[in-house]
Amino acid sequence: MKTPPINPKIIATLPVLLSSGVVTATVYHFGWWGLYLSPLILGILAGGLADLDNGFTGRLKNILFSMITFAFSSLAVQATFNQPILLVTTFTALAFIFTMFGAAGNRYRTIAFATLVVAVYTALSHDNNLKWYMNTGLMLCGALLHSLASLLVHILFPYRPVQENMANAYAALARYLDNKADFFDPDEVDFLEQKQIDLAMNHTQVITAFSVCQNALFYRMKGQHRHPRTTKMLRYYFIAQDIHERISSSHVHYQAFAEQMKHSDLIFRIQRLLRLQAQACRDFSGSLKTQTEYQYATKLQRATTGAECSLQHYAKQPHDNAIAPYRVQRLLDNIMHVSRQFSHLGTSDVESEEQKSSTMRDLKHRLWSPETGGFKGAWRALHKQATLESPVFRHAVRMAISVCLCCIFVYQIPNIPTNFLPLKLKMVDEQIHFGYWILLTAIYVCQPNYSATKKRLIQRILGTVAGVLVGAALLPLLNLTLKIKLILIVVMLSLFFLFRTNKHSFSTFFITIQAILGFSVAGYDVSAFFVPRVVDTVVGALISGAAVYFLWADWKYVGLDKTSAAAIRSNAGYLKAVLDELSQYSQIDSLEYRQARRLSQDRAASLSSVLSDMSGDPSKYGSRLQDGFLLLKINYSLISYIAALGAFRNKIQRDDDETVFMFPFFAAARKMVDLLNNVPTCTPDEFQAALIALQNDLEDLRPVAPALEYEDNSHTQNQVLWQQLVMMSELLQPCYDALHGLDEQEQLQAA
Repeated sequence: MKTPPINPKIIATLPVLLSSGVVTATVYHFGWWGLYLSPLILGILAGGLADLDNGFTGRLKNILFSMITFAFSSLAVQATFNQPILLVTTFTALAFIFTMFGAAGNRYRTIAFATLVVAVYTALSHDNNLKWYMNTGLMLCGALLHSLASLLVHILFPYRPVQENMANAYAALARYLDNKADFFDPDEVDFLEQKQIDLAMNHTQVITAFSVCQNALFYRMKGQHRHPRTTKMLRYYFIAQDIHERISSSHVHYQAFAEQMKHSDLIFRIQRLLRLQAQACRDFSGSLKTQTEYQYATKLQRATTGAECSLQHYAKQPHDNAIAPYRVQRLLDNIMHVSRQFSHLGTSDVESEEQKSSTMRDLKHRLWSPETGGFKGAWRALHKQATLESPVFRHAVRMAISVCLCCIFVYQIPNIPTNFLPLKLKMVDEQIHFGYWILLTAIYVCQPNYSATKKRLIQRILGTVAGVLVGAALLPLLNLTLKIKLILIVVMLSLFFLFRTNKHSFSTFFITIQAILGFSVAGYDVSAFFVPRVVDTVVGALISGAAVYFLWADWKYVGLDKTSAAAIRSNAGYLKAVLDELSQYSQIDSLEYRQARRLSQDRAASLSSVLSDMSGDPSKYGSRLQDGFLLLKINYSLISYIAALGAFRNKIQRDDDETVFMFPFFAAARKMVDLLNNVPTCTPDEFQAALIALQNDLEDLRPVAPALEYEDNSHTQNQVLWQQLVMMSELLQPCYDALHGLDEQEQLQAA
């Protein structure tokens, strides 16, 4: 049964809408329940923060895990609340432990953050007049109510999040194809370097979208064996991966290609074909969002046929100083293969049940997630991160120190003189622990890196100030009834979750108004709320900003030289995995190959991210940015050349005599792997000796009779393999120079 095409962000807010609706309706029916509104709403908020997309069984496990950790952190705060030293110690320990849990994967990171927030919520809603277990019990009830509502929504819309993630992946792929099409514009050849940087940055967005898709599918696969929609989504995911690998591959130097082909219609046909494929990606993305059938565009089919005919014509022309037809053929083979993949997307499933079951087993075997291994895998991940070189460990220590400082500040608030203030502060009910807003703000604002923290800090302050101004100006004037206040609480909570992931200032604005309404329903004077909310938010935000800036600042550890070196080494692993499959003369898609490709893409995305952060402050980083972007282009070119070899796995054939070319080829390729691994640590003399040896091997390997004709012959395969190694070897010297230039600059800055 098809579900209606509802925006997944709206679907994600339905559990909050349902659970908060139940709570507010109960409060409205039993007026005295207003005293319990705050912990119940805070529990719903915590449940929403811990909500993760998963299959039904996975959601049940997440709920159980969340309830246990929520109860633990809340009871720990309840038990130590009236003992300042113990409470500060408890908060500090919770901050470090649960932030470290983030190293185990997205599931643990999400639940751990919500658990830390629960600890602060417990302090905010603590009431000495209640039994010790009531505050914790009410928050757990709120979180459980949200979880049950989330299960209900999952039953009604089980696959909408996966479909939306898949649609986003194809939309990112469309932008990538559009960027790649720009490489085939002969009138823009002088701006090719900037286009390479833009493509590398866009590559990061594609990898991020693929990662979200992969994790969603991985969790759906647990316990799922036969559902046809799961099989279909998996097939779409692997088609997207195949398209990306083929389009990201490079068989030619694009600048030379554009200059030499500028008078041929072939280059314009290739560009048009890529544009049409980008549009096909957008069309398919739209069909997933609207749940309509995708129709393969006949225009794309005609363009593919036209490009192939143009290549045949090009091959028959004299080409003494032009690009060899076999190289254009390999380039066009990959692009035409993408068109065939789109034709597969437009076909309906006609497999038998046995075939579907076999397909599912094959796809499930190919699917891999870095979050495998259960609790043992999580423990291994945590153990690996227990060093200051780890960003997770630094963030955990930084978070613990920030939380400790905030707690100390909370206890010092009553001792701070306020006589100098121009406005007389109103007395606040002693049961309301406003000071813990400092702690709550610090937890929300403190991010693993400085640029993200700075952005969150500004958004948090702006959202809070705006919310307080609106609340202060409108709420006292409107004289709202209890019913309207409760309805507004539900609306504000829903809007908070609607904007939480992409507009933090908006979400802060809505949650601030919700907090004002909540205090009003509980019977407090909301005018006493305004100034503490703003002051505490500013103080908490500044403490987090200072902690991220002064305590193990990310630019001191996430050095551009280290990130670049890691990216280059990961390419060595990627090339080795490709060679392992080529040596078996088949496309196996082994786990090792997929892991190596994923690691290479992730390291490239990290390099892009570091450069993006550094670009925001060019005066600070100076010439390192220039070398950094040069390395980004080199790294991306290496990935594209390796990807071209990977795309050749299904074409490679065994020679009659492997000792003539294949054995020497693999020997030279292994030398390339070793050199890429050692580029960051080689001395100049060692590097030059290794590079000269590799170049000599490649020169000896040059095929005696180059395949310059379009027709197939025994030398074409050798030419393709040899050419890819040659293009990689041409990048080694500039890569070494740029990488060691960065290393020298890092050392000078440290000195």
